Amino acid sequence: MCTTCGCGDTELVPVELHEKILAGNDRAARHNREHFLESGVLALNLMGSPGAGKTAVLEATAKAAASKGWKLGAVSADLATDNDARRLQKAGIPSKAITTGQACHLDAELVHRSLHDFPWQQTDVFFIENVGNLVCPAIYDLGQAANVVVLSVTEGEDKPLKYPVMFNAADLVLLTKCDLVPHLDVELAKVHDALARVMPRPRVIEVSARSGQGMDAWVAWLEELRDGIGLGAAAHAHSHAHEHSHDHAHGAEHHAHVHSHAHAHDGGHAHDGADHHGHSHAGGGKHDHEH
Repeated sequence: MCTTCGCGDTELVPVELHEKILAGNDRAARHNREHFLESGVLALNLMGSPGAGKTAVLEATAKAAASKGWKLGAVSADLATDNDARRLQKAGIPSKAITTGQACHLDAELVHRSLHDFPWQQTDVFFIENVGNLVCPAIYDLGQAANVVVLSVTEGEDKPLKYPVMFNAADLVLLTKCDLVPHLDVELAKVHDALARVMPRPRVIEVSARSGQGMDAWVAWLEELRDGIGLGAAAHAHSHAHEHSHDHAHGAEHHAHVHSHAHAHDGGHAHDGADHHGHSHAGGGKHDHEH
C-alpha cells in the first residue's frame, strides 16, 4: 500500500486531502514543464509494469538514436536499489536514481528535486522512468510532454482492459518483447483491439529491445514530437548555445499546447509500428482526476 497516495483507500487518504495533494502536484508539474520547455528539453513519462521492459527500451533507444546526435538523460525510479540507473549509465545515458521507499509512483516534486545537481538542461530528450506500476503513476502529472506506456506481450492480451486509467492517459504504447511472440500463446490483434478500446487516440509501436524491431519507428516518433512542440533544430541550437553563454535571456519560441490537464490530442492511428503520421503535442497526457 502506498503511503503517499493511499491507492484509493479513502480511510488512509481522504478524498479531500487527496485532491489537495493533486493540486499541489499540478503546481509543481507546471513548474517542471516551464523549465523543460525553456531549456528545449523533451521530457517523457515512461510507465509500465515491473519487468515490462522500460529500462531495456531505454538501453536500446541509446543505440537507435545515436545517429541523431541527441543527448539523452534519465531519472529512474524504484522502491529500492539504483540498479536501473546504473544500467542506463552503462548504456551511455546519464542517469540518476530516485528511490521512493514505499511510494508506488513518482510525483512532480520528487522529479523536481531529482533534477538538482544533475545536468538535465544539456539533454535533448529526458526520460522519467516511473515506478513499475499500472495504476497510480497515470494520475500524477510530472511536467512531461507526453506519456509513454511500455506493455510487454508476456503480460496478457487483456491488460489494457484491466488497467484502463493507465492506457487512457497514454500518448503512445510500446508493445515490447515482440521477439518472443512465436514462443507465446498470444494474439497481437487482441492486444491492439484492447488498446483501441481504452486509448483516446490509439498509437502503438511493436518493438523488441533485443532484436531492434520497431526502434527506428520509436525514434522517429520522438523526433516528430520534438518538432511538433518546437524542440527541433532551433530549440536545440538555443539550448546548447546557453551552455556556453549565460548572458542572454531565454528567447527561443516554443510552439506548444501547454499545461492543459485535459487537453485534446491531435493524433492519428497506427498499430503496426511503421511510418506514423499524426499527433504531436505538449502537456501531460490526459489528466482527468476522478475520485
